[in-house]
Amino acid sequence: MTGGQVDRRRFTLGIATAGATVLLPRAGKGANPVERPVHGLSAFGDLKYPTDFAQFDYAAPEAPQGGTFAFSPSNWIFNQSPQTFNTFNTFVLQGEAPPRMELCFDSLMVRAIDEPDAIYCALAESVTISADGNRIRIHLRPQARFHDGSPVTADDVVFSMMTLKDRGHPSLLVTLAQLVSASAEDDHEVTLTFSGKQSNRTILSVAGTVPVLSRAYYDGRDFVAATLEPPPGSGPWRVGRFEIGRFIEYQRVRDYWASDLGFARGLDHFDRLRIDFFSERQAAFEAFKKGETAWREEFTAKVWATEYDFPAIAQGRVKRGQFPAEKRPSLQGWAINTRLAKFADPRTRRAIGALFDFEWTNRNIFYGAYERSHSIFEGSDFAASGEVPPDELTLLEPWRGELPREAFGPAVMQHVTDGTGRDRSPFRFADKLLAEAGWQKRGGRLVDAKGEALTIEFLIRSQVFERMLGPYVENLRKIGIAATIRLVDPAQFQARTDSFDYDIVGLAFSFEANPTEEGLRNFFHSEAAARTGSSNYPGVSVRAVDTLIEAAGKAASHDELAVILRALDRILRAGQYWVPNWHSANHRVAYWDMFGFREPKPDYAFPPERLWWFDEERARAIGRA
Repeated sequence: MTGGQVDRRRFTLGIATAGATVLLPRAGKGANPVERPVHGLSAFGDLKYPTDFAQFDYAAPEAPQGGTFAFSPSNWIFNQSPQTFNTFNTFVLQGEAPPRMELCFDSLMVRAIDEPDAIYCALAESVTISADGNRIRIHLRPQARFHDGSPVTADDVVFSMMTLKDRGHPSLLVTLAQLVSASAEDDHEVTLTFSGKQSNRTILSVAGTVPVLSRAYYDGRDFVAATLEPPPGSGPWRVGRFEIGRFIEYQRVRDYWASDLGFARGLDHFDRLRIDFFSERQAAFEAFKKGETAWREEFTAKVWATEYDFPAIAQGRVKRGQFPAEKRPSLQGWAINTRLAKFADPRTRRAIGALFDFEWTNRNIFYGAYERSHSIFEGSDFAASGEVPPDELTLLEPWRGELPREAFGPAVMQHVTDGTGRDRSPFRFADKLLAEAGWQKRGGRLVDAKGEALTIEFLIRSQVFERMLGPYVENLRKIGIAATIRLVDPAQFQARTDSFDYDIVGLAFSFEANPTEEGLRNFFHSEAAARTGSSNYPGVSVRAVDTLIEAAGKAASHDELAVILRALDRILRAGQYWVPNWHSANHRVAYWDMFGFREPKPDYAFPPERLWWFDEERARAIGRA
């Protein structure tokens, strides 16, 4: 490997038939395998479920159907899911669509959430991949129907793929970037052709995440326009009652075309999903205490430790429990916007990060509930540690002249304090870095060579962060940085993050268990740094990062992927693009005791609205029947 280029390994895609895996090479590399229709795809290794499997193991076909699952959007403090909505067009960047709209639309294949990256046929009855890996032929299920009763046809698939590729949300544009064409062979046969530059998991992303839309519905309609007319989907749920700013209800499709098929059997037990919107955490908590909502995931450690003492808890009508976190790499932290000149020097960014006293915050505000995060891929074997091993160094060495020297030393760790709140070491450390970066103190304030002050505005969408950020802001001010907190409403927060209009913003995400090239591109590739609506919040634009992302897409095994991502982690941590926050090993959940569920939960997702069910006997016992 020379010139900074990573060896492009043989393209392989695991295709499972009755438990056997076939590896498909690119054209000209090895003998052509027999092309045959299959029921599932996996990037690495065998599939868990055979052809004609009856159900996923986490499904519960014996569970009763009925009742309502009422909740408020999960992790609304961090994530960009809105606390209201103004459109049901969830496929474009414009407007704010409500959470869970994806449940109304089927895709060609669906993920099994007890496997790291396996997908199984849904709208597709079978798929056949060409020997060179560049074409996928899809045979659609003839019984598939949209909610208006019309059949799902090959023309609908072609329309969906090409329209979303050209006009869809930025995240879909990334997923579909290497799709060259989609063509209908007949009503139930579609061929998707790729560029040859796609990663070995691009097909999984396209087949498993891109929704199939009704071409007939969009005839004469503007595809990108905001609308409060719900488009017909083909999924297990449809939009029911709603009131903008207050709630939305989804109704279970009682005649759902796939209810007896293995990928759908035993899921979606409630008659109604109701999402209530609240402007602030306390209002949402009070609604839960009164029983207006019935399920809640708690993201505030202080509340979990001190406020779950209301009467319904004492009476046993509300239960609390902890469910294991998913086995997926996660990223939660403050993104520092390097598009701004004042944050261009990584030493400035590292100084800013060093002044967050996690140890004191965890002890005094979080009740010791969290562990400090250091990696971009926290909670996975993709997190770099210690000195650089030879296999990672091989990937990094061609870029030695372009990367911070810290990328070639021990994996960068966040500054640790003694937790007393009086530790001066982070101030000494930050002072040194800021001086090296060219900042000078004048009148107690840090200024650059032009005399312009170093200012920081933390953009937040919830008051709960003011309590946690307050001590951090005070530390920044003590060293001469003019730091402030700006609280905005959800709509402003969405608009400003979409357009990268902030200094520092806090966000939280999970990657796929085996991160895809498309997902990595959206977060870290230079192409995404200037693309409105992307998830590259810090504005990472580094050639070595781009090259490693492309290499990750070509990885032929989990072990190879892990080496590449650990090298990527070292670069991103050395670049100080994020100030990593904290993480927990569990979901903290409270719920009114009127539900049934199976344990353990699946390893790779936690959608209680699809897995749990209404238990009439339990509900009667607490007066909620």
